[in-house]
Amino acid sequence: MLLANLLIALREGLEASLVVGILVAYLVKVGRRDVLPRLWAGIAIAAAVPLLLGAVLTFGPQTLTFQAQEILGGTLSLVAVALTTGMIFWMSSHARAMKSQLEGGLRAALERGGGWGIVLIAVMAVGREGLETGLLVWATVRSSVEQSRPLTTAGIVIGFAIAIVLGLLIYRGALRLNLSTFFTGTGLLLIVVAAGITSYAIGDFQEAGVLPGITHHAWDLSHLLTSTASPLYWAYVVLNAMFQVSLAPTVLQVIAWWAYLVPVLAVFLLRLRGSRRPRPAAATATAPAAAAAASATAAPAALPITPTPRSAS
Repeated sequence: MLLANLLIALREGLEASLVVGILVAYLVKVGRRDVLPRLWAGIAIAAAVPLLLGAVLTFGPQTLTFQAQEILGGTLSLVAVALTTGMIFWMSSHARAMKSQLEGGLRAALERGGGWGIVLIAVMAVGREGLETGLLVWATVRSSVEQSRPLTTAGIVIGFAIAIVLGLLIYRGALRLNLSTFFTGTGLLLIVVAAGITSYAIGDFQEAGVLPGITHHAWDLSHLLTSTASPLYWAYVVLNAMFQVSLAPTVLQVIAWWAYLVPVLAVFLLRLRGSRRPRPAAATATAPAAAAAASATAAPAALPITPTPRSAS
């Protein structure tokens, strides 16, 4: 669980840090430091989103019946999978345009006088990451064995701490991180994590009686882990924490795992291959300016966050 939630917090935290860096850098560049407090207020509100969501999900369903809790848990797990999948594909196709989109929104808000518009942009831009993170972390914790849960908080804290440091270094120009490689690698791992959450959600619906087959197991390896002192047992704990591996999944859970993993992974790899495919030579000869712009943006080392240097005064 430490590694799984560290990965989630690192990816989502770095994305949020880059968003904050772009927003702050633009306001500094255009000389509007006076609205920075409003921006930070919006970021603070956005940061409170996952905390509130976690409290509601932890304490809210306790008064529900067992069946209602399982249905709610399965539904929210699928929502977490949908948000995560959408985030993975969104970043693969919109990362290069993220800077211009954020700056365009800030420019429009400043032209209208700033105020709550700046706060709203910060809440929407950063809050989305918090909502995805809160749901995904909750789903991974809920689907893991109890022995791995104490490591959850440590993984989240470490992941966010690393993300903040990396974001600050990128903003200051002290680090150029190959974001294309970073988001590709974490995207592949999160697809496998999401497949495990999908399988666990199906198990929730089966336990609630919504779906059949709760007693029809694809296999049962629980007899192999009779002692917690066994190295095999702790290997299972790690795999369960990372990818929600089950010792006795139902047939429907196995089908759901493959039904999610195969098409999503195939589309992800096809889009990745298409984004790295070189442009035809004819297009380069007829449109040198466009080709130069494309090559400048292909596989960026880092998003161009360029704050204006402070004056000596």
